[in-house]
Amino acid sequence: MRVLVVEDDPRLADVLDRGLAANGMSVRLEPDGHAGLAAAHESEFDVIVLDVMLPGVDGFEVCRRLRDAGVWSPVLMLTARTETADRVAGLDGGADDYVPKPFAWDELLARLRALARRPAGERRAVLTVGDLRMDPATHEVWRGEATIGLSARELALLETFMRRPGRVLSRGWLLELAWPQGSPERSNVVEVYVNYLREKIDRPFGIVSIETVRGIGYRLRRDGGACG
Repeated sequence: MRVLVVEDDPRLADVLDRGLAANGMSVRLEPDGHAGLAAAHESEFDVIVLDVMLPGVDGFEVCRRLRDAGVWSPVLMLTARTETADRVAGLDGGADDYVPKPFAWDELLARLRALARRPAGERRAVLTVGDLRMDPATHEVWRGEATIGLSARELALLETFMRRPGRVLSRGWLLELAWPQGSPERSNVVEVYVNYLREKIDRPFGIVSIETVRGIGYRLRRDGGACG
């Protein structure tokens, strides 16, 4: 995994460098926003770890400029600023996740692995699988011309499927991708939400799009479903 770390605190940058490298990651360190922007344009990274309080250009602006320029590497904001308004600003600016300082290493590593598994490409494009469509930016879902209302968790799970049509996704992987803030308490939560999705995107239309792969997990058919 190639990770770009943009952090102006030399001590924390060194800790991140050594800690991520010890876990098999290739790390590039940059000390400010301008250098981080240049590095992200120069090379491709699986994940970008971005501090908010940076000299020159702050992390929010760095993230916005990257997205405006079509750089869609997953961005994890790492900062001591934990107010809700700051988290919202970071996520609305194009960040994918937000971790407050101080952080737990196991949690940071798990979030980086989850982000690195996401496919490259602009997150805001409308996803299309057969006649099933989803706009991640507006949280709208359609089957043909019919609009489908989904909860936030159902949307996250459906997006995970729609970015990987035809691929079998294990229950554990779905937990890490669709529930990046931590595993729910209920052990059968994936099965429960897959059933919720089926009740909304499949059964009313006589469609079977989410298939169970016994002993492994689930997959979304590449054709978006067939008549049940």
